[in-house]
Amino acid sequence: MAFKSLFLAHTPDAEPEKHRYVIETSKYKLFTVLVRDQNQAVEVCKNLVRGEGIHSIILCPGFTHRAIAEIAETVGENVAVAVARGDGPSSRVSMEVMRREG
Repeated sequence: MAFKSLFLAHTPDAEPEKHRYVIETSKYKLFTVLVRDQNQAVEVCKNLVRGEGIHSIILCPGFTHRAIAEIAETVGENVAVAVARGDGPSSRVSMEVMRREG
């Protein structure tokens, strides 16, 4: 059985049913999904935990503490929830690009 992870990222033009991809080996299966907002994020998490048996969720740095808590509560204590965070300079570079791109 493969370890199954979900990576979620925010983007204002996301269509979760369209903007998704799966990378898979015999030991690891990574689902990536782009979401527009917190409601979509919660729904995607709920559906993939139930439907695919996700073990771990990795969230982009754009998720707030409250959003992370809501997702953790939604998926339950048997699913790990982590956040990808960079250091100060890395965060600044990312924010500048996102601001420029809209």
